This record gives sequence, C-alpha cells and structure tokens, in this order.
Amino acid sequence: MQGNGYVGRFAPTPSGPLHFGSLIAATGSYLDARANGGRWQLRIDDLDRPRAEPGAADHIQRTLAAYGFDWDGPVVYQSQRTPAYTEALEQLLEAGHVFPCGCTRKEIREHGLAGPQGPVYPGTCRDGLPPGKAPRAMRLRTHAETIRFTDRLQGEIRQTLTREIGDFVVRRADDIFAYHLAVVVDDAWQGVTDVVRGVDLIDSTPAQIYLQFLLGLPTPRYLHLPVATNAGGQKLSKQNLAPPIPDHDPLPNLVQTLVFLAQDPPLELLEGTLLEFWQWAIDHWDPGRLPRTREIRCPTD
Repeated sequence: MQGNGYVGRFAPTPSGPLHFGSLIAATGSYLDARANGGRWQLRIDDLDRPRAEPGAADHIQRTLAAYGFDWDGPVVYQSQRTPAYTEALEQLLEAGHVFPCGCTRKEIREHGLAGPQGPVYPGTCRDGLPPGKAPRAMRLRTHAETIRFTDRLQGEIRQTLTREIGDFVVRRADDIFAYHLAVVVDDAWQGVTDVVRGVDLIDSTPAQIYLQFLLGLPTPRYLHLPVATNAGGQKLSKQNLAPPIPDHDPLPNLVQTLVFLAQDPPLELLEGTLLEFWQWAIDHWDPGRLPRTREIRCPTD
C-alpha cells in the first residue's frame, strides 16, 4: 500500500452536521491515506434528496477544513452523477441481472425473514410480476454462493446474499438510485483502492462486492472501524441526535478521536497547532493498534 497508488475517500451524507462518529471515520480514512503517501478524496453522498438538509454539504466542508482536513481534487456530488448510475443499471438490465419489483415495504416486512439489514426480500417478483402488481423498484438477482472478503481490521467476513440479504434494490420506487449501486460506481470512477469507514456498513460490503463483480469493476481493500455508541448502546448518528462537533477549537475532539482509535496520542498535542497534530498523527498512524471490536462507548457521551 505504499506510494501514490493508494486512493482513499470520505463520503458523508449531508443530512446534518458532522458529529463525533463522523469525525472518527474521517480521521481514520484520512490518516490511512496520508500515512501511505496516498490521495484522499471527498464525496458528498447527496443522492437521497429527501434526506439532504439544505446547507449541510457546505457546513460539512467548512467543518472538515476547520479541523485541518485537506482533500485532493474537487468535491464530488452524487446528485450530479445520475448518468453514470443509469449506464450501470442498463448494463445490469442487458445482462439479465435486474428485474422490476412491485412489492411495498409493508409486504416485504410481512413476508420476509429477518436479516442483518432488515427483512430479507422473499423473491416475490424475481420470476415476473404477479397479477395486479405494477413495477416499482428495480432489484438485483442474488445467488446462493457465499461472498467472502478479508477486512483489514475485522477479519474474514462471509455472507450468503440470497439468504441474508435477498434480491436487493438498485433503483428505488421513487426513481432514486440505491446506495449500493452508487457507491460501487463512484468508488471505481474515483479510482478508490482503500475504503476506510464505520463497521455499521460492513454488512453492506458483500452486496457491493457482488455488484463490482457483475459490472467488471475492481474491489478495493476494506477497513471497517469500530463505531462510537452512546450511553444507551446506540450508534452515534444524526437520527439518534448525536451533537454536532463545533468548528472552533478542534484539537480536543481530534485528540479524543486518536484515543478512540487507540493511537496513544501525547497530551502535549492539545497545546500545539493543527499542523503539529496532523504531522504527529500521520507519522504515528498504526492500523495494528486499532481495536478489533465493532462498538466502543463514546468517551464524550
């Protein structure tokens, strides 16, 4: 992973300001890229327009800049990438990998079995729309083989898509392309070699690897960091009302992030500059010290 061949990225959803959990993902991905002499790109995952909060994308960029993050190249917005997703969907359609589905979420909840990401699609429409159903979403046919990959931190991950996820959506009923398709297309287009993100997304990775295979795209290396949880055991998120990190006085939060990631930062960093913080953090970044767990109680909660 040495040299300029490394390309990482940070891809926040603009549904609100960054919080401590977001800062962990940003810091881990940034340090892994810079410590390997690589590029670090910023992508705004604003494809889900109903979830996007006005002004949030600009706020996120201001916060990242205030914390000393510097990204390579222009910011990429998923909302401007629709033609690329359309082309990928057409490729899947031509190969027979995608089918129209007329099921509602309520029907899937009632008839699907429980899976790691919610009810598993029962395959109602995979052989054709039943009488009386109109096409809504577009789904990808899955198979019964087990998808395996080795995460750099969490170890070997296995998932049988048909049993654990089911035929998953690639374009929603509201015509918005699904996260799985968009992230795969964008990572390949941006030349991403290494994805460093929260472990809450690890169960999505096998589906993305399957899509990469079908579309003839490379599979990056993955490192899924532990997520921060609140006192109630919930992942810090905008939905769980995680407080935003302030744009001023970033060093305490940055040092606390290194503590969370078990990098053993000296307290003297609190008295220094942002430049000194990042220089120390990059020079001493050691993925081997990362906690091999999925959840850690947030020290600031």
